[in-house]
Amino acid sequence: MAKTPKNTPPPIGRFIDPLTDFGFKRIFGSEPNKDLLIAFLNELFKGRKVIRDLVYSPGENNGRAQYHRKTIFDLICTGADGETFIIEMQRADQKYFTDRAIYYTSGKLYEQGPKGKSNWNFKLKEVYFIGLMDFNFDNTAPGKYLHRVRLAEEESGQTFYDKLGFLFLELPNFNLCEKEVNTDLERWMYVLRNMAKLEKIPVILNKEIFQKLFQIAEVANLKREEYMLYEKDLLDKWTTYSVLKTAEEKGMERGIEKGIEKGMEKAKADEVRRLVLKLALTDAQIADIAEVTVSYVKKIRASLKKKK
Repeated sequence: MAKTPKNTPPPIGRFIDPLTDFGFKRIFGSEPNKDLLIAFLNELFKGRKVIRDLVYSPGENNGRAQYHRKTIFDLICTGADGETFIIEMQRADQKYFTDRAIYYTSGKLYEQGPKGKSNWNFKLKEVYFIGLMDFNFDNTAPGKYLHRVRLAEEESGQTFYDKLGFLFLELPNFNLCEKEVNTDLERWMYVLRNMAKLEKIPVILNKEIFQKLFQIAEVANLKREEYMLYEKDLLDKWTTYSVLKTAEEKGMERGIEKGIEKGMEKAKADEVRRLVLKLALTDAQIADIAEVTVSYVKKIRASLKKKK
């Protein structure tokens, strides 16, 4: 049996990986499928808050560095009562992750202040940050995967302010096997952790909301353009993981972003070569799919012709 080359990406499974930008947005960021996000959030809030509807804010936080755009995917929604939900998938560890969560939520509180009015009474609407983390906090107890954080009085633990909340989910700490899953929150966690590896829908997920989720996540249902976008995101994820793992093993804390950029550039060139060789697309179409310039595609195409 032929051995798989060491640097070959893992094969694409039956269902999309929710921990990619494409998968995260397809499952949770689509208006026709917002019932999935509503169901997930209601399980997280566990009756402390009931979300009846959501409206997606146009666009995402695009003003970040290239490294962060490859490791952070986010959605911003408004609830039926005017509350704000920032839902974020954080794929790689970041030194000041909690600081950034505070910064973004504070910004959403500040934005509520009326412009040009002097008679505002400072009444605010709720703001919540939901962080799905594909890494661990320091010193988290084994098996502890959900953190609900609020402003509370230190001695009594009584809530001091109930319009600002944080929910952090440490995905690597969720290790329940299929037969150990009992609650709907555990079912959602099981999906996030395992969907990309599943070849069939588990019996524990035989509920209408999860049946819809798996139908949306079926790779065979993707259009060609969607498949190519998903394939590119998988390559980005694999490359980022590989570079981060190598840096971690070698103790290379400094220069990690430069290493990631170099790895991403190689992945980008490989993606363009694949599109040129396998699909009869124009340079403009390839540039649009791979998010590069047309001149970059022409350069790759010319280099391939020289090798023939």
